[in-house]
Amino acid sequence: MLKGIDPLLHADVLATLCAMGHGDDLVIADANFPADSVARHTTVGKVLRLDGADVPQAVRAVLSVFPLDTFVDAPVVRMEVVGNPMALPAIQTEVQALIDQAEGRSWPMGSVERMAFYEQAKKAYAVIATSERRFYGCFILKKGVIAPEA
Repeated sequence: MLKGIDPLLHADVLATLCAMGHGDDLVIADANFPADSVARHTTVGKVLRLDGADVPQAVRAVLSVFPLDTFVDAPVVRMEVVGNPMALPAIQTEVQALIDQAEGRSWPMGSVERMAFYEQAKKAYAVIATSERRFYGCFILKKGVIAPEA
């Protein structure tokens, strides 16, 4: 255990988050996402598991140490609902609230069509799989930087 570090962030996750650089992408996914097969294409090459955690718990923990990229309009993108891309399921509004809270401002997510999301996820640095059972709990977070004065 480390003081001040969310206990969900075990050694493998912390090492991965630390190793990532500016502009690298991190997928946080629900239990239905093909995490293992997608993760095989990523830089890490294997899925990182947060079994027992839901997506909001994982996002909250990650955002406690992970800066979002301020050089892009939408450093977090969500998987669009098939047939209704403008729909925002409860899980997505919960994650939006966590982003806004972590950043201290409203910062709307972008969205990506489901099949395009899978392809974008394969190019990510890493995939974190959760035990979230609600549909459309899949997000890609782009890592930012920490300013020298921070």
